[in-house]
Amino acid sequence: MKDRSWFKDWFNSPYYHQLYFKRDEDEAAHFIDQLINHLQPVSNSKILDIACGKGRHAIHLSQKNMDVTGIDLSEESITEALKYEKENLHFYKHDMRLPFWINYFDLAFNFFTSFGYFKTSKEHNNTIRTISKSLKQNGCFVLDYLNPPFVEANEEKEIEKTIDGVNYFITKWMDQSYFYKKIVVEDQQYNEPFIFTEQVAKFNLADFEKMFSQQGLQIKEVLGDYNLSTYHEITSPRLILIAEKISI
Repeated sequence: MKDRSWFKDWFNSPYYHQLYFKRDEDEAAHFIDQLINHLQPVSNSKILDIACGKGRHAIHLSQKNMDVTGIDLSEESITEALKYEKENLHFYKHDMRLPFWINYFDLAFNFFTSFGYFKTSKEHNNTIRTISKSLKQNGCFVLDYLNPPFVEANEEKEIEKTIDGVNYFITKWMDQSYFYKKIVVEDQQYNEPFIFTEQVAKFNLADFEKMFSQQGLQIKEVLGDYNLSTYHEITSPRLILIAEKISI
């Protein structure tokens, strides 16, 4: 049976990239700069960018004398990213639930809430396992996730926006386990609208502590925004975890 997981269609859609990445590139670069300055990896460190999309973070990292490998499930995203491939920048189409290179990377990054998409705990745990196994002993994993209490308190329920003549009508809601987002896309090139629905798990710090510990990862720092401020459960917009691989 064909896998009809929502992210397979949505992440391959040009509308996904138009909606989310018509954004300030300087913000992404600033976050990477802050993070690298904070972590202080040695030159030529091997970095894995999980769910790399079209490679905007990976490209910036490769400009810092790092050897960067990006993986993503979206064939269209990887096809675009491959245009920027060079000696120290590599891209592969790969499902992050499945094993990748073992004990190879010094650091692994998962940016922009590129986790929590799946229906089962096993799938989420398999992803953390993939990441942990890809790291060398004492390697570093950084997860950039939404902060559920902040989203619950501050998220707009309905949003309308127009980007390059394409209209987006966004409706958001939640239940006990997931945040949902319905996106209706009206493009004048087509007679009918396109409809996509996102689903992201409401994982909190305790959930991640459990998942990480099961895969040999220990959380060392918890940060709350892209300026790397201290995390506060209610007021921080992000849940950024810095973990170390403590066992194979």
